[in-house]
Amino acid sequence: MKKTIYNQQRVTLCNKTNGNPLLQYPMSRGIGLIEAVAGISLVSIFIFSLMLASQLSQKIVGESVRNIQASFLLEEGADAVKILRDTSWSSGISNLASGTSYFFSYNGTNWVSMADNVYIDGIFERKFSLNNVYRDANDDIASSGTLDSGTKKATVSVSWQGRTGTTTKSASFYITNLFSN
Repeated sequence: MKKTIYNQQRVTLCNKTNGNPLLQYPMSRGIGLIEAVAGISLVSIFIFSLMLASQLSQKIVGESVRNIQASFLLEEGADAVKILRDTSWSSGISNLASGTSYFFSYNGTNWVSMADNVYIDGIFERKFSLNNVYRDANDDIASSGTLDSGTKKATVSVSWQGRTGTTTKSASFYITNLFSN
């Protein structure tokens, strides 16, 4: 039969009859291995967490950049509608069908409206529509009444695919035949 005697620093397996040691193991060997495994695990978890945080922050920054780009494209689209108005109300604004979506194109010197979609940087879709404006008896803008042929409600929108689906920003404003052209 074997008898185990525990010392503070060693585990000794002894013969029961004469007490001679059979095996001697230092206790610190197994504990050192456990400490190494625990340390490597903690460092691995920390590095993995840093990688996930970095990846998430890059996605958020990418969405923020796209949001800012869309804001600039929206502002540029509003300015393009005003340039179409300033160039010629009769050929740039009044000849466009009410409620129909149109797209912008820059031909090198002027903005023009077109029916074909043009993606900006392969990401953003920018379009605009013009709607008729009606006036009531007090000459205020109303949902019905007398058609005001010299005023249109313009809506410009910019859309793009984001992490959570399609995101759209839009702006609506009124334009008038300011220069009677």
